[in-house]
Amino acid sequence: MAIEKTLCILKPDAVKAGNIGNIIAHIQKEGFKIQAMKLARLSDRSAGKFYEVHKERPFYGSLVEFMSSGACVPIALEKENAIAEWRRVIGATDPAEAADGTIRKLYATSKGENAVHGSDSVENGLREIAFFFTEAEIAELGL
Repeated sequence: MAIEKTLCILKPDAVKAGNIGNIIAHIQKEGFKIQAMKLARLSDRSAGKFYEVHKERPFYGSLVEFMSSGACVPIALEKENAIAEWRRVIGATDPAEAADGTIRKLYATSKGENAVHGSDSVENGLREIAFFFTEAEIAELGL
């Protein structure tokens, strides 16, 4: 398996609920290396640009509104098979359908406020990481 990078975003609901530390501990327990991390606040415009791929979907407006409603924590992660592994760790989009022990089962409250984001492909992972981090901000920390 290849080493891959993926973007995690601790969404505003997870930040407001005080779950940053719990989710980071979960990330580390699962063997992901944190390469970059910061506290951020997306504007409507930047959230819209980030989720532009969903522009034609019915949930786009509410997603942009939610993601710009408070602070979030983007995190660049690295691991073998990171895309599939991260999506396994976070669980189904709807926490009611997520497997026990997954991040969304533990920390999400609804399908719309589902605690974390995960890239859906290697290409999107790299594009999404570049949206939040410059090359100089990415480090081989091994955290």
